[in-house]
Amino acid sequence: MRMIISGALSLVLVLLAAASSPAQSGDRPPAQPPAAETEKKATLNLNTATQQQLEALPGIGPKTAERILEFRQKNGAFKKVEELMNIKGIGEKGFLKIKPLISVAPLPSRATGGMYRDPGVMWPRVVPR
Repeated sequence: MRMIISGALSLVLVLLAAASSPAQSGDRPPAQPPAAETEKKATLNLNTATQQQLEALPGIGPKTAERILEFRQKNGAFKKVEELMNIKGIGEKGFLKIKPLISVAPLPSRATGGMYRDPGVMWPRVVPR
């Protein structure tokens, strides 16, 4: 009796394994790249972020968000995201968690009429008023 149950159990396991394995190559739909590769991720610009937006980042609480804003006010715009590690409460581990979620972009300048200026694009010269 034990042998019959053991054999039946083995058969069920084999059938389950066959059912869960991928279909034959002709039956599969074409592979699609992961969603992360097909759409550009939106990142939080450290130079324009509000306290509430900063607090939404993992590991950033109200006090750390406040320190980020103070650092930005005192030192000017962030030039590299790595500068965030200069703020008390953000170490290498915490930084690595939020690095894919943040970015730094230049602030609008008066000379370009409040528009971001891409140095790789030729713009007409704008004369300040």
